[in-house]
Amino acid sequence: MTKKVEQFEELRPLLFSIAYRILGSVAEAEDAVQETWLRFDGSPTVPTSVKAFLSTTVTRIAIDVLRSARVRREEYVGPWFPEPLLSDPYQDPARSAELADSVSMAALLLLERLSPLERSVFVLREVFGFGYDDIASAVGRSEAACRQLLVRARRHMEAGRPRFAADREERDELATRFFDALREGDVAALRELLAADVSMVGDGGGRAPQLARAVVGAENVARLLASVFPLMARIEVTFEPHEVNGQPGAIFRDRDGKVLLALALDVLDGQIQTIRSVINPDKLSHLGPVADAWAIDREVKRARREAK
Repeated sequence: MTKKVEQFEELRPLLFSIAYRILGSVAEAEDAVQETWLRFDGSPTVPTSVKAFLSTTVTRIAIDVLRSARVRREEYVGPWFPEPLLSDPYQDPARSAELADSVSMAALLLLERLSPLERSVFVLREVFGFGYDDIASAVGRSEAACRQLLVRARRHMEAGRPRFAADREERDELATRFFDALREGDVAALRELLAADVSMVGDGGGRAPQLARAVVGAENVARLLASVFPLMARIEVTFEPHEVNGQPGAIFRDRDGKVLLALALDVLDGQIQTIRSVINPDKLSHLGPVADAWAIDREVKRARREAK
């Protein structure tokens, strides 16, 4: 292994984590990292700081991709959610809290409100702790301009953040109770865990069955969950609790073990506030072979008719 390859591989987790937070897409982040390697490998000179060079390169690539992606997202069918991330490859004990918070579905959806430059500056500074000199180089703006971009980004992010943070142990215990109740189809137990104004919303992108609109309210969500998931179990759909974007969640699979959907929970102030499901097959392929959601939907409807 050449020195260049070693240097790049050492920084690959960081580069992916930067790109994913800017783009909200595993596939696009991986492509950005690969393009960064090609530019690094093709560079005739050795940069003074390999980390600064690679971080700058992946950020610029991600900004370009995001600008074109935003047009596609405006035309997206139904709600758009980030591609589910089961584990963040970059770990830094000194910034573990920032890293975990910044990769959640809720945080990434807040980042969608920012311009590509605001988003990039926020990610580099608030999440990864880059200095303003490196950030200025990465986004092609002065340090003063970057400080202003960060002020605006913080204002947008703080306006949308929940007022109460969940204790990790409490959050995980609540999620365990939720998935136990889901298995049992227990309406009362589910209702007890849900916030009064809880919402459940899905991202199918027109490529899979999805809710016509968000389901809102503890009673409505509890009854829907308790009616649908026992039917799914009847046709051998299973789920395994798994952290999704740093939050409690689960991966659902068909009888052949293919990925049907990813579910993520927002837990705040001792209750589940939001349930998000990603069922668009294009956003699940990085997790493994993807199930035929339309076929599953037909089977569920048939099981419902037979149960009557």
